[in-house]
Order: sequence, then C-alpha cells, then structure tokens
Amino acid sequence: MEPLGENEVKKELSCLNQGWELVGDKKIRHQFCFENFDRAIEFVDKVAIIANKLDHHPDISIHYDKVEIELTTHNANGLTQIDFDAAIDIEKIFDKMVGKIGRVPM
Repeated sequence: MEPLGENEVKKELSCLNQGWELVGDKKIRHQFCFENFDRAIEFVDKVAIIANKLDHHPDISIHYDKVEIELTTHNANGLTQIDFDAAIDIEKIFDKMVGKIGRVPM
C-alpha cells in the first residue's frame, strides 16, 4: 500500500470531524473525551473490534476519561486511505456513544 501524498492527506483530513490533527507527516491523532473511565474503556473496546475487522490497529492511550487515538500505516511508512477509513469508523463509534450534542468539551 502506497502512502498518500501531501495534498491527498490534507483533503482526507478535511473530511474528518473537527479534532483530528496531523502529527508530522505520517500520523493523524484525535483525543476523545468521556464522562468517566468506564465510558472511555467501553469506547476502546468498540474501537478494538473495528480495528480487528479492518486488520488495522491504532495506537491507543487512555488517560482516565480521555482516549487518544493515533493512526498510521506502519508498513507504508506513512498515511494511507485505510487510516482515514479507520478514523471515520472510529468517529461513528464515538457519535453513537455520546451523540453530537453529548460530546464532552476537551
């Protein structure tokens, strides 16, 4: 799988919900906030199911009620379409859990 070019990355990033950021030129990152630790863990469990289905596994950090997700395609040494597809699936999980109105401010 070939990494996306700079313009493709910018285009794909602009299609994601607010909060995703480019880390260097090889990763995207987002921090999701929840009302408590249990909800954060529930989110991570759901992300793990999707990651296994896609066979594309994000780096995940849990900080009590915050979950940080980083996506990159290691074997392509950069960002590929699957990173952005995974980001969209992760956003869907988050929106189902908290809804757009129920989002906790960062």
